[in-house]
Amino acid sequence: MAQRIFIAGATSAIAQEIARVYARRGARLYLLGRDPAKLQALCVELRDSVSGSRAADLNALDAAEGHVAEAWAALGGVDVACIAHGLLGDQLASEHDVQEAELIIRTNFLSAVALLLPIANRMEAAGAGSICVLSSVAGDRGRPRNYTYGAAKGGLSVYLQGLRTRLHGKGVRVHTIKLGPVDTPMTTGHRKHLLFARPDRVAQGIVRVVESGRAVAYLPWFWRPILFGVRSLPEFFMQRLGFLAGR
Repeated sequence: MAQRIFIAGATSAIAQEIARVYARRGARLYLLGRDPAKLQALCVELRDSVSGSRAADLNALDAAEGHVAEAWAALGGVDVACIAHGLLGDQLASEHDVQEAELIIRTNFLSAVALLLPIANRMEAAGAGSICVLSSVAGDRGRPRNYTYGAAKGGLSVYLQGLRTRLHGKGVRVHTIKLGPVDTPMTTGHRKHLLFARPDRVAQGIVRVVESGRAVAYLPWFWRPILFGVRSLPEFFMQRLGFLAGR
């Protein structure tokens, strides 16, 4: 039987690549995305692989249950649910404007939780399934250049720890993907360097993580030792390192 894949945030650059990987493998997809034009183009590209789709504001938390129910109905159940949307936002604005701070936290944390609730409950009842959520290395340590975003992603990673333990032994796997910077429209305007990854390679890595059953993965892999070092630094020392503590 073809795998049944639900992708939320399907119009992000990484999620589109994830959809392409699964489509090439013969999977059936349900795509939930924020950008109607990009979603339509992806559906046309993937054609018969798409069993259903919807363009929606994922920050409308009350609608999450309905989106998940629609995906389950269209696919006849879900084997892998991937939550892949996010918003870097404006860090400087979030330090003065509570609405910008709320938008970043709602998009990166609350909207994911709103989807995770019905997804986890359905998979727990079925006794099977994999939940894959894109978090970020920014959540491992608060830094001045992106700590509002990092706080939201850090909260998401902690939430996934608890969810993974709750579902342990229930036949449901929960995968936390801690991404380093990726060359996507979300990072437009950021100076690119050698540590930036390509969306297609990251997507292939995400699918491999789900297949392997790993609980937590840093992508690309080299971010694990880098973040181990960053987390280990005393705060007073880190504050003196411009490349970590600067804007």
